[in-house]
Amino acid sequence: MIHIVLYQPQIPQNAGNIIRSCVGFNAILHMIKPYGFVLSNSKFARSALDYLKKIKLVEHIDYDDFISSIPKGSLVYYITRYGRNLPEKIKKPSIKQNIYLIFGCETKGLPKKVLNDNLKKTIRIPVSKNIRCLNLSNCVAILLYQIVVKNKYKNLAILEPNNVKYLK
Repeated sequence: MIHIVLYQPQIPQNAGNIIRSCVGFNAILHMIKPYGFVLSNSKFARSALDYLKKIKLVEHIDYDDFISSIPKGSLVYYITRYGRNLPEKIKKPSIKQNIYLIFGCETKGLPKKVLNDNLKKTIRIPVSKNIRCLNLSNCVAILLYQIVVKNKYKNLAILEPNNVKYLK
């Protein structure tokens, strides 16, 4: 199972978009408090659309609470612009193995202590020198898709569902 972890997210629209990506790729979303918004925020609800009803959302009171919830044997990666590894270093999880991708808040990223304690597990998405970083929801989508490709689109609809008729 793929788990997306947001450490103290600040922007409701990003969290809403990430919910949509998680639902689309069958991922569980973890959010570590405090947030920069309340879950009833209209911007959050608008960007999540009706997928709020479909997401498996796990809230954690703090980072330690989250860490204690990770099952042994899970693959854990910290996503940061300071990452020591490229996304290709993310291993394909075994059938029963969980994979956790941990993303920092939009304004500060992940705490330096967390990164320093986990340097070998840090991942960086390469970008041009023209920008500081990518949008959080885009980073989540990029890495979710990379894992889905490694798993050969397991449990995803390769073809358009029969109940959707857009083309004649």
